[in-house]
Amino acid sequence: MAWVYLFVAGLFEWGWPVGLKLGLTDSGLHWGWILFAVLCMIASGALLLIAQKTIPIGTAYAVWTGIGATGTFVLGILLFGEPATLARIFFVGLIVVGILGLKLASD
Repeated sequence: MAWVYLFVAGLFEWGWPVGLKLGLTDSGLHWGWILFAVLCMIASGALLLIAQKTIPIGTAYAVWTGIGATGTFVLGILLFGEPATLARIFFVGLIVVGILGLKLASD
């Protein structure tokens, strides 16, 4: 069950950078998006805390940040038109391989 908590924590990691990006625009602060970001931070941290009861801290943290980074990368491409170059995709793929490797090595 700890891995489920860790995975969901990683999904919440997607929310806070997106919320922060949408929360500050040329027209000023958008408090709804900033609140969304803060709530995602709290949920993500709380689930990481629970997952670390069972999963070693180094593994949990690496997987948590890896899921967050990968998801945020994809959302950046889909929502904000960020570049989807072959090199960027390749290196994010290495992060995914690392996440899967840590999961397999911990069983």
